[in-house]
Amino acid sequence: MAERVLVAMSGGVDSSVAAAKLKQEGFDVVGVTLHLWDYPDDGSVKGRCCAPEDVHDARRVADKLGFKHFAFDRREIFEKEVVAPFVESYLKGETPSPCVRCNRGVKVGQLVALADRLGARSIATGHYVRIVESQVGTETRLDLLRATDLKKDQSYFLHMLPNETLRRFVFPLGGMNKPQVRKIAIDLSLPGAKKGESQELCFVPTGRYDELVEKRAKERLRPGKIVDESGRELGDHPGLQKFTRGQRRGLGVAVGERTYVVKLDAKTSTVVLGPKERLECTRLEVGELALRDGVVLPVEADIVVRYHGKPSRGTVTALANGRAQVELHESVMAPSVGQFAVFYSGDRVLGGGAIEAVGEGADA
Repeated sequence: MAERVLVAMSGGVDSSVAAAKLKQEGFDVVGVTLHLWDYPDDGSVKGRCCAPEDVHDARRVADKLGFKHFAFDRREIFEKEVVAPFVESYLKGETPSPCVRCNRGVKVGQLVALADRLGARSIATGHYVRIVESQVGTETRLDLLRATDLKKDQSYFLHMLPNETLRRFVFPLGGMNKPQVRKIAIDLSLPGAKKGESQELCFVPTGRYDELVEKRAKERLRPGKIVDESGRELGDHPGLQKFTRGQRRGLGVAVGERTYVVKLDAKTSTVVLGPKERLECTRLEVGELALRDGVVLPVEADIVVRYHGKPSRGTVTALANGRAQVELHESVMAPSVGQFAVFYSGDRVLGGGAIEAVGEGADA
């Protein structure tokens, strides 16, 4: 009897091709789509994942390839683990990373539970990432690696997976690039083969994060002052949800020179503007630390402070309570509290954590 594998199907090209490849390899494939968010079903929202038609497209792919497909309602946990923290983060002047939160707090756990329920030993997704086993002394080491196609690499979103979870996952697209994947979909005449890429967060399809915060937390919005670094008042603002660290456009004030958001003070609801060089950072503190098996701090690593960010060399040192300090050898521009710093050695993921403080000093 063929080994059963659960394939997480978003209705997009990547997960459809992942399912097709596993089906061709002789696996007993079962498709699963998680219903995470609701949209207006009038076609008014374009270019986002997890849309209503995506469940339909996933089912059409399953029908064409000849395997069962199930959809499961997980809107409640998505609201709790992703949307509500996203809103809270913006209210605190942070810049959240919801896709990491979604994989960490929703998708991975739910897929593992559903795989057990459906009798699937393995779980496959359309993520562009690789898993490699290697022998280190007498032990077998399981490494999470960047995808071959660095433009599509998604290891940033999965850096936290422990080995016991990672061993159950299969990533059929990790050694491929997007044109190759697209060609397979077209050659197989898969439904949605020419579908475009998702460009925005599934729950903020317009890209207007401030509007979501204003809708969800209207009574908690705090207007405040926009000031320069000397404290001179430059204007007023309707709430911190309108700003992110490093922002240059849409500030609502005219300063006469190029200026950026360099600090958001949630206690006083103050937006501080300054020159670009004030965004340069050589030190981070991270929490929610997750290290790959065998990684011991301190460690030299390539540090990535945002998805598809340029790696910067640095040293990661342990702090108390599951936290770590990152000393960067050269400054990086505008890392933000709420994002994740992920550590690499070449293509190998060493771990990562949520950025809790930024600056040239630990108290910055």
